[in-house]
Order: sequence, then C-alpha cells, then structure tokens
Amino acid sequence: MNKSEQKIKRKNPNSKSLHARNLHKQGYDFTALIKAYPALSSYVKANAYCNQSIDFANASAVKTLNAALLKYHYQIVKWDIPQGALCPPIPGRADYIHYIAELLENSDGGITSSTTSTIKLLDIGTGANGIYPLLACQIYRWHCVGSDINPQSLDNVAAIIANNPKLGGSFALRKQNDSNLIFKGVIKKGEFYHVTVCNPPFHASAADASKGSQRKVANLARNRADKALTVKSSPTAPSTSTNATLNFGGQAGELWCNGGERLFLKKMIKESQMFATQCRWFTSLVSKGENVQPSIKLIKNQGATQVKEIQMQQGNKITRIIAWTYFS
Repeated sequence: MNKSEQKIKRKNPNSKSLHARNLHKQGYDFTALIKAYPALSSYVKANAYCNQSIDFANASAVKTLNAALLKYHYQIVKWDIPQGALCPPIPGRADYIHYIAELLENSDGGITSSTTSTIKLLDIGTGANGIYPLLACQIYRWHCVGSDINPQSLDNVAAIIANNPKLGGSFALRKQNDSNLIFKGVIKKGEFYHVTVCNPPFHASAADASKGSQRKVANLARNRADKALTVKSSPTAPSTSTNATLNFGGQAGELWCNGGERLFLKKMIKESQMFATQCRWFTSLVSKGENVQPSIKLIKNQGATQVKEIQMQQGNKITRIIAWTYFS
C-alpha cells in the first residue's frame, strides 16, 4: 500500500465501534427520547433482556424512533418521510458525517477545519429523508446541497427545511434531470465543494431489493428467536410478526438502479474527473465489499492523487467509505 492509498480502521472503546464523537455510541435513552417525542412511547416495550426497545421490523416504529432521535439530539422537528421511502438508521448516518469531518481535519494540515461554517458538502441522492445534510448542518454547521432525481423526494425534504427555519440558509436542494449523470447538472460553474457524500443504490433491480428486504426481516426475526432461547422473555416482550414490513423501506433510486452499486460507483468515479478542481474530496459508501477494490483501481486510473478506504462498524455490520481527491 503506497501513500496514495490508505485504509483507515478505527476501534472505539464504546458500543460496537461507532465513531468516538457519535452521540449514539451508548445506545438509545428511551426515557429521554419519549419525553422529547411522546409519540414514541406506544412503540417502546421490554425486549428479551427486559430492556426498553422497539420492534425494528415495524416500519412505523423505526420512523418514529428516527423522528425522536432527530428532535432530541439534533433539534430537527417534524421530520417525516412518505410511505415506502428509505428510512435511514441515524447512528450509521451520523458515523459517515463524523468520519468525513475527520477526513477534512486531516487534510491540508487541518486548514479545512471541520467545525467551520465555510465547509460546503454536496449530497448525491439525498432522497426523501435528507439525512446527511441535516446531520452535517446540525453537528458541524456546514453548508449543504442535496441533489436528487425524484421531485417528490425533494419536495419532502423542502417541507422538512420549511419546518426548521434555521436550516433555510444552510441547506439547499437541486434536481438532477438526467438519470445518467451524477455531478453534471448539479455542480455549477465556479462552485467549490470541500466534500461530496453518497449512499449509492446497491441493488440492480426491484426484485433484488425485495429479496434483500425479505432477508433483513428474516434476520431480525432470527435474532429475536436467538435471544429468546438464551434469555427468558419478559411477559411484555414484543412478538415477531410474520408479515413485518421492511424497517428501512426504500424505492427506485434509493435501493436499486440499473447495474446496481458497482455500475453507479463506476459512473460516479469517471464523472468526478470532470470536476477535479471543484471538489476537494469525493466520497461514497460502499455496501458490498467486493466493489471496493475495483472502485479503487478505477479511481487510480482516473488520475486521483490520494485514495482512502475508511471502515465503519455498527453492530456486526461493516460498511466502507471510499474517498479520493485529485488535489496534490
């Protein structure tokens, strides 16, 4: 591994290796969350360990938990998403922002301080939830632009911004009009961004996404069953529903696109070269481990001067960020 390619692994002393700055590294304080967002109370019950929790296979429960987390920790009120839209896990999304802040802090001798309001972030595919810019604005006071090809998704994020007037001057939205383009048509002439973020659609078709959803629900049920075997369940412990809906939702453009994650990353990397002088760091999540090395190889072939692979962990799930720059 040479200087242009770095793999960064971080071990935190707290919960399941979340970033040290992550407000969720000690788990959820349901008492405080319910106080801030009373609607959450109807979903909180004792789990197999007699601890307060929710049924993570229940889409309404997860969405309500997100709204509570955003209000209590980040002062975002009236957050909501349309039925079927991607419902992001807040701790993992916050981790991405913290790792990106660290990346900026370690760039140029710390000149691009992550805590300054002059930092500009571009979110590719912000979806109906707008989660990355929302967190970046509230945690680090960055200025953000969220782009998406779906006008209904942008309308929903616009409503969230309208309900939080303090975001009006720091979070803007732009529509991507061409499904074959990533940055072109979004980044304007003369603009400069310190970093771009992206959570690519990782399935190649709706059928693949549906299978992934079924696997996730089955895993949730299996985990609950395993806990029930090792710990005597409380009489109030939630039961497993056989028709549970996918907890994190997702629709076209959020969970799947033609060619899936690998082709999306390929398009993004190739197009990034066109904007090499207008962005300090390009970054993206990579959900599938087998897509990391082909992406890094392509980035190098495009003439990037530095490539970094950053590993994040939430529970037993490993997620990777790839980051690259054309600056010396």
